[in-house]
Amino acid sequence: MPKPPDKKDRNPIKNLAILSGIAIEMGVIIYLFARGGMWLDSYYATEKRIFTAIATLLGVGISLWVVLRQIKQVKY
Repeated sequence: MPKPPDKKDRNPIKNLAILSGIAIEMGVIIYLFARGGMWLDSYYATEKRIFTAIATLLGVGISLWVVLRQIKQVKY
């Protein structure tokens, strides 16, 4: 069983930076994937925006994966 971190190991400023960066990274990843999907829809002239939907869902999945990896770094 892992022991809890000591008080001297905790750094609230580092934790705040990690947590605020997570939200920005999520937004950027989802935005870029959605824009990529929109570009594919316009390039292939699809009417139902299927590439936008698929790319956005893929972006959400990848951003959640990134968040879960970064949450492990937070020492509380």
